[in-house]
Amino acid sequence: MLYPKTLNLSTIFAFPLLLVLSGCGSSKYAATEKIYKEKAKDFSKIIGTTPPVGQLYDSLGATNQTWIGSVNFGIRKPNFVVIHHTAQDSLAQTVKTFFSTKAGTSAHYVISRDGKVVHMVNDYLRANHAGISKWGKDTDLNSSSIGIELDNNGLTDPWPDAQINSLIKLLATLKRTYSIPTANFIGHADIAPKRKNDPKNFPWKKLADKGFGYWYDDVLKNPPADFNTEMALKYIGYDTSNLAAAITAFKIHFIQSDITPTLTPVDVLVLYNVYTKY
Repeated sequence: MLYPKTLNLSTIFAFPLLLVLSGCGSSKYAATEKIYKEKAKDFSKIIGTTPPVGQLYDSLGATNQTWIGSVNFGIRKPNFVVIHHTAQDSLAQTVKTFFSTKAGTSAHYVISRDGKVVHMVNDYLRANHAGISKWGKDTDLNSSSIGIELDNNGLTDPWPDAQINSLIKLLATLKRTYSIPTANFIGHADIAPKRKNDPKNFPWKKLADKGFGYWYDDVLKNPPADFNTEMALKYIGYDTSNLAAAITAFKIHFIQSDITPTLTPVDVLVLYNVYTKY
């Protein structure tokens, strides 16, 4: 379920949690849905407070400042989509994990192997899916992105057509609704080199063919003699503070058959071709 671009705060936080699970009644999740609504209500109170709590520039000299609410404002919208694999054995197991306050993780959407889509966090809210991450100059992807978890154990599971087709439909809606740039559909490994490797062996080309991320061309041109591979990775968005990890992350996305932290001559051709698209 997606939301229109313009909503007042009371409307946004009135949306219930929707779980599209086969054969499961809403009563099964009544307790967690209640918690979701209570937390959303608390956030709405914080946003609606005037003046905003804790936003005085000088708490000691409060007489020298005032609050006058402007009529021209809106809510922040997502600018990236980050795709993950769950590294778990079932959709039910992942949903249970996202109900655990101890685990502390979540995502906006989870897509099962058979294509069912579970929406777990309002698109305008911050889900805990990216962790410590960086893409370009953005060091808080949780705040700027939508996280999508794909039900896949990360080891031997294939990527079923039903799952990928549902993902593509969801991405099309997200891209249209929030005007997300083509370049901003990325993977967890891309934003967290060394720390994460998901999604592995993922059909990124199929997504790129539909306008979600970039892929390299069939014919690859030689880069100029002074082509700087580290600068190219950084320009695309990779955190190159650990260059070997950045290379591995790039290869998890674009090469896949070899994810060693060294660029082969073919890898350099691919990198140059991808770099020219940004």
